[in-house]
Amino acid sequence: MAVEVNPRKVAIIGAGFVGSATAFALSQSSLFSEMVLIDADFEKAEGEAMDISHGTPFTKPIKIYAGNYDDVADAAIVVVTAGAGQKPGETRLDLVHKNVGIFKSIIPEIAKRDFGGILLIVANPVDILTLTALKLSGLPENRVIGSGTVLDSARLKTELGEHLGIDSRSVHAFIIGEHGDSEIAAFSSANVSGIPVNDFCEMRGHFNHEESEKAIAERVKNAAYEIIKRKHATYYGVAVAVKRICEVIVRDERSILSVSSMMHGEYGIEDICLSMPAVVGADGLETKVPISLDEEEIKALQESAKTLKEVVDTIDFSIN
Repeated sequence: MAVEVNPRKVAIIGAGFVGSATAFALSQSSLFSEMVLIDADFEKAEGEAMDISHGTPFTKPIKIYAGNYDDVADAAIVVVTAGAGQKPGETRLDLVHKNVGIFKSIIPEIAKRDFGGILLIVANPVDILTLTALKLSGLPENRVIGSGTVLDSARLKTELGEHLGIDSRSVHAFIIGEHGDSEIAAFSSANVSGIPVNDFCEMRGHFNHEESEKAIAERVKNAAYEIIKRKHATYYGVAVAVKRICEVIVRDERSILSVSSMMHGEYGIEDICLSMPAVVGADGLETKVPISLDEEEIKALQESAKTLKEVVDTIDFSIN
């Protein structure tokens, strides 16, 4: 029987760039009153916890400390950021075998504690690692979700907002498929406050739709590479994306986010986790949202799934 969940507690596994940036973002969010950082290097986790906790006189009260896997049992959300980072020249898929190996030491430890909360996977390649977490944890599918393309979709909204000279919060658009090189910008369903994006473009004096869409999609897809080339890692954007996912869960907002979850025949795709729009709330993933896609986008989505499946077929999920 699962341990009773403390709805105001979060655990972060991995105190590297992404984990510590996420911890900082969550410390400012007022969502939690308790946060535990867990890392193979306990002193690193302890240092990050100490550093962040020194700012608590200026935030809502929150207890921040370094701990171990026993501390995850009653957490409402466990955020897994642990894994090898993406280096210049590497794709997210290049990280697969290293990070599946790391997950084999992490996920069973969480499962042993009768964890009753939501498992949020952030480490890359996030879609394959979400599948890995599902296989290794034995948790229900709704309670294992990946951060998916929530950040990519935010990047798309940012690009479209700048292109059109409008508030990016008025843009409704998703990146779907793999969080990676085969991701798809779903322009056919993109809109600005209900107005199809191409119609709004023309209202703003933009008429070369195909050329603009291609350029924007490329900038979004390559954003992480461009950041890594300059500062060797990306972490602030994803930290804020994780904060948003946690907010939706804790507040039971039932917002629509492009999280990573298992596909069951949608668009002819099965047995792989992909990043697709879904209603997310207190119980994790509530239901997928079947957005409108054109034939070209569906084909690209199926190709994205095929790319991931080919990699998954090379993985040994057994624990020795």
